[in-house]
Amino acid sequence: MTGPSDRAQTTQPHLDLQAPPALPAGGLRVMALGGLGEIGGNMAVLEFDGQLLVIDCGVLFPEAEQRGIDLILPDFGVIEHRLGDIAAVVLTHGHEDHIGAIPYLLRLRGDIPLVGSRFTLALVAAKLREHRIDPTMVEVAAGDDHVAGPFHCEFISVSHSIPDALAVAVRTPAGVLVHTGDFKMDQLPLDGVLTDLGTFARLGLEGIDLLLSDSTNAEVPGFVTSERSIGPVLDDVFGRATQRLIVSSFASHVHRIQQVLDCAELHKRKVAFVGRSMVRNMGVARDLGLLRVAPGLMVSLDEAAAMPPEQVVLISTGSQGEPLSALGRMARGEHHQVTIEAGDTVVLASSLVPGNETAVYKVINGLARLGATVVHKETAPVHVSGHAPAGELRTLLNVAKPRYLMPVHGEWRHLRAHAVLAEETGMSGDRVLLAEDGVVIDLVDGKASIVGSVPIGNVYVDGLNVGDVGEESLQARRILGDEGFVALTVVIEPSTRTIVRPVHLSTRGFSDDPAAFDGALHLVEENLKRALGDDEVDPHRLSQVIRRTVGKWVSDTYRRRPMIIPTVLEV
Repeated sequence: MTGPSDRAQTTQPHLDLQAPPALPAGGLRVMALGGLGEIGGNMAVLEFDGQLLVIDCGVLFPEAEQRGIDLILPDFGVIEHRLGDIAAVVLTHGHEDHIGAIPYLLRLRGDIPLVGSRFTLALVAAKLREHRIDPTMVEVAAGDDHVAGPFHCEFISVSHSIPDALAVAVRTPAGVLVHTGDFKMDQLPLDGVLTDLGTFARLGLEGIDLLLSDSTNAEVPGFVTSERSIGPVLDDVFGRATQRLIVSSFASHVHRIQQVLDCAELHKRKVAFVGRSMVRNMGVARDLGLLRVAPGLMVSLDEAAAMPPEQVVLISTGSQGEPLSALGRMARGEHHQVTIEAGDTVVLASSLVPGNETAVYKVINGLARLGATVVHKETAPVHVSGHAPAGELRTLLNVAKPRYLMPVHGEWRHLRAHAVLAEETGMSGDRVLLAEDGVVIDLVDGKASIVGSVPIGNVYVDGLNVGDVGEESLQARRILGDEGFVALTVVIEPSTRTIVRPVHLSTRGFSDDPAAFDGALHLVEENLKRALGDDEVDPHRLSQVIRRTVGKWVSDTYRRRPMIIPTVLEV
């Protein structure tokens, strides 16, 4: 039976989408380079009259099978030949999945104007200093207008899990596009900043032609719990803790950190920040007056380490199980300043980002093994989401009344769930545009439609290398990590077609038994002699003989498929 969301415009079953035609005169083109079908890497590109406006430029964090990868960037290759056409990059807020790729884009063109709120730009500036980039920045606030080329931008306050988050309405002669950024409708926000439904309603009355809306919690029913609800839970945890407290959170979650500081002051504990990004971001928030710190509350990590444990709170990075984070190193007993003791209490005050579950539970188990009591969202309500659930998404749709909806910021299940919500509010299914990265949507004469797609992929950051590692290398890493490798070297005399030195075999990561491949060596020599006897002396072809022989033998003997590296030397 066909469900409501199956009637929405979608790239499935349009698997044969071709390159998009030229943008018609007076039309607005929209294309996501990241954030559709995934959580992270958010980046949308708008085109009008030969100029481009970029909304957000974030990173995607690697999954377990992407071994050795530090970050994943949007594929700038689609617009790399048009960098001079970029009028500005508009940033909705300061989370890494929205700003983390900015340094890599500015390496390609350093003078692209960055438009965003005060806190967002402060976080970006701190990041760019580490990359030795001096950016061009334009600070805006809710209610402000900014013109970038043919794009007239109006900024709208939204509530999120970071201060100074903004939605943006973009006006061109083609129509009005509204991008919500990440948002929720917390009715009692700690900073008093509500999602401005009044402005969304006004824009709706004027006419929103295309709404790009956050889909992360589209499957979650109801309405969001207020961030204020975390305070009493933390107070209870603090009251029961008899030794050191360690609270791990996102390094940009100022509202969450504020509540931890307030509890620490109430319970007469000193606070130290742990982790470079936590120290940097909270320093920025404090300087801008977004984080209130009582006099004498903060101490250095060295001072905290020397204090009685019942007088200390550490606020740390690592809530997503990142192995190199402060909390990850504590869980392994590798942090050079903090050693987990039996009786310590660790609070993971964050959500589980999809794909990070295994890493997070590994950290939880490591902490529990060392004797710590671990409090997390499955054992106590120590986290509320920063994204609007279904009830709030319906509310926005009913208030804004967009002519077309493009769900963004979510995996496929989230995008489809958002499509269903839209149809429940009365929106026709053919006005919901379900797209993925690289799919092109044109708004022409008031009608939005999918017109084609461009090929894009992931760009991997591995240490200082950007884009040098591709899917072939990752596949090789997966094989090496899962099965190990077998290296075989043989020396032949081409003129006499003889093997002049026995086949030498070495393995890594396959077996600890030195005799594991004894049965293969004789078979390899036999097949090589047979090939040489047939006048085959080409090293490449002989290497293939070795690869096929060992591959079949290992599969038959062990049901495994290691990487096989044959080398044939001539003398």
